[in-house]
Amino acid sequence: MKRILLFISMVLSAFASGCASREGSAVGGALGGAAVGVGAYEYSAHRQMQQVEDDYRAGRINRKEYEIRKNQIEKGSIFQR
Repeated sequence: MKRILLFISMVLSAFASGCASREGSAVGGALGGAAVGVGAYEYSAHRQMQQVEDDYRAGRINRKEYEIRKNQIEKGSIFQR
């Protein structure tokens, strides 16, 4: 989660510095939109990982199923490794 916030803050800094011109504004808008999309996707992956861990601790899934689901989430995520 900390990595996501760091990434978003870096992108927002780049966005703010690029607002001085039209080109910078367009690039900044594109970067800002991408950051929001990535942030939402990563937050979803984080919540899925928490749900898998909760299911495993509660005994709703076994170790094998836990590992399979965990690997699936990690493959689709940038920061969940």
